[in-house]
Amino acid sequence: MTHVRNAAMALVALLLVVAGAWTSWASAQHVLLAKGREHGTLTVTGCTDDTCSGRYAPDDASSTRRTLTIARSVAAEQGVTIPVVVKPGTDEGVRTGWGGGLHAWLPLGGALLLAAPLIGGGLRLPRTAWSMAGAGAALLVAAFFAL
Repeated sequence: MTHVRNAAMALVALLLVVAGAWTSWASAQHVLLAKGREHGTLTVTGCTDDTCSGRYAPDDASSTRRTLTIARSVAAEQGVTIPVVVKPGTDEGVRTGWGGGLHAWLPLGGALLLAAPLIGGGLRLPRTAWSMAGAGAALLVAAFFAL
């Protein structure tokens, strides 16, 4: 029975971390693999509950795009200019640089924090749990200060 419990805890912890990494990769790939993608700056003109939009100034003069949306974050206020990379085939941008990279990996940081109690208490691996919790907390704090 102990093996079944351990397997279930490990499966749930693994599911949390994989889901966090998968969700993070959806945005992080555009920041990390930005070579060959459209770059520019976004000047925020307005925000809704989920997104901010504004005037887009591309680095390449041949771009026809003039407006862009970006996922809302605490750092996106009206009038702020944000360096962005455009997701291919969309009018959606992703913040670039350290702040954008760390912001994209926030779901993974949260997943690491959520999985830590399962690993520490359920699997009885306290050092591994503290390491995961520390990595998740460090990611969240770094993103907070980078934005």
